Amino acid sequence: MTTVTTATTATTATRNCYQIPKYTLLLSLILSVICNTAFSQNNLNSLDANSYSYAISEINIRHNENDLIPLLELQSKSVAVYFMDCYFQKALEEEALYFHPIKALGKLSTTNQESDVTIIGIDEETEIPESALDGLLSRKGTIVLLFDSTAIDSYPQLLGAEVLIEAYSPDEASRRLAVQLVFGGISEKSTEGIRLAYGSADAMGMDLGLLNQRIDSIANRAIRTRACPGIQVLVARKGKVVFHKAYGYQTYDSIMHVQSDDIYDLASITKATSVLPALMQLYGQGRFDLDATLADYLPSFSKSNKADLEWRQILAHNSRLKSWIAYWRSTVKRNGKFRMRTFKHKESKRFPIVVTDSLFLHKNYKKRLYKAIKKSPLNEEQGYVYSGLSFYLLPEIVSNLTNSEFETYLKNEIYEKIGAYTITYNPLRYYSKKRIIPTERDTFFRMTQIHGRVHDEGAAMMDGVSGNAGLFSTADDLAKLAQLYLNRGTYGGESIIPGAVIDEFTRCQYCDEGNYRALGFDKPAWTVNPDATSVSISRQASSESFGHSGYTGTLMWIDPKEELVFIFLSNRVYKTRLNRKLYTENVRPDIHDAIYDAIDP
Repeated sequence: MTTVTTATTATTATRNCYQIPKYTLLLSLILSVICNTAFSQNNLNSLDANSYSYAISEINIRHNENDLIPLLELQSKSVAVYFMDCYFQKALEEEALYFHPIKALGKLSTTNQESDVTIIGIDEETEIPESALDGLLSRKGTIVLLFDSTAIDSYPQLLGAEVLIEAYSPDEASRRLAVQLVFGGISEKSTEGIRLAYGSADAMGMDLGLLNQRIDSIANRAIRTRACPGIQVLVARKGKVVFHKAYGYQTYDSIMHVQSDDIYDLASITKATSVLPALMQLYGQGRFDLDATLADYLPSFSKSNKADLEWRQILAHNSRLKSWIAYWRSTVKRNGKFRMRTFKHKESKRFPIVVTDSLFLHKNYKKRLYKAIKKSPLNEEQGYVYSGLSFYLLPEIVSNLTNSEFETYLKNEIYEKIGAYTITYNPLRYYSKKRIIPTERDTFFRMTQIHGRVHDEGAAMMDGVSGNAGLFSTADDLAKLAQLYLNRGTYGGESIIPGAVIDEFTRCQYCDEGNYRALGFDKPAWTVNPDATSVSISRQASSESFGHSGYTGTLMWIDPKEELVFIFLSNRVYKTRLNRKLYTENVRPDIHDAIYDAIDP
């Protein structure tokens, strides 16, 4: 049985699940069926191609002074919206929030705070105090969305708005698309846009019915067999999100249902979404040389056995570096107590790095971690060995080359430019723990439930900020970064990474040596071995495709041949990393297969 609901009714069903006590096993089973599938799909996904194109064609830009829309350089603009009293108010605010952290205004008044851009939605229900309207229209950056064809007769001053858009169709889809037009999700009379947006699966050449049927079945099977407590799946094609659903719960106690804006620990996807975009920018600017050595950028390694390792080899996992080091083990004595200058159970100036609520790391421990990497032996033979060691070092290199704090650089130069505001390290600084999906119950090092802090032990000892792991994100924002890669470095009308650089970093570097990896990115193993299989991706993925998986049960995969983005988020390590059912049940490859099968021939 598959429960098919709208986004609104799914939320209602979830709320009811919290309130009804599970008195019997039968009732528990019934509730699990009702609540197991949560639809978070935008209603644009279900429009057929003709309806979608017609809805776009019915939206008219009356005037657009100074080419204000589509809005460019959003990261430097404050945006406020007034959709109060409009039909589908929440849908309109939701659409705007997808692109930018807006401020939703209340009633129009002369006291409304000034913003760089103010968007006003007006329909027959909207109450408009003329004094307030005159004040807003006198400002630069005022955009009016007219949903009522008689409004201009009543308020002729609306013609003085810097941007005036007419969208008189009474349905929700038309109004959502009018908001997208402002932000560049679509362009006038065209599905083409400069930013990723939600759109019609049919118009993008995909069978939504097949996606719903197949992915619902696989996701519910995974949750039923306890491969993970919950799942999110997002599919984008040709610049449009055509499928996005959340399934299951944050944990196995079935209390907190997974929501579409929940935030996940990306684990090793961090490699492809933090240091890699930074290095690609720097390479494109001629500030980073792939054929330089490790010691060229970290002179402290000049006398180590790694001094002459070239960055091209390192990033392709072809440099003889060991796979990993269990850094935390060196902090513990045989008697179980912590060594000097490692951990304390109370925070202080000397022990300021928060690893858990009751575990604090020495301020200089990073030096020990670097020393462990420096002293580690090299593998005897050259060849592919997946290694995260260099990714602990790369944030410092990026900081040195940019004269900027690593995280600040990423946010200013990458994430905020594409509107991916939830991609962050240490998310508890910004978001409620309720929005963050918990990972493992650590029983050997931190001895606590990991929730809101990075799962990876090494990254935790780097104050949560590492190139190896540590990033958290929603599915939507991770998809925006994936779309940046698919667009060969352009997004929102801006070139962020040169296209030729994207091409270089995502191509197989040492195929002739049996190594299928790109520079930091993963590639299909069958690029070099036709008989290879994968626990992460479909065999239908093209040789051009690339991406990365994460230990916590996550995946980002991009296929330029099909203009396809696949985001899979889960917390398969809850409660324990020993749970490998996500792999043995082929959950991600099966869903990826369903996505390819849904593409129109």
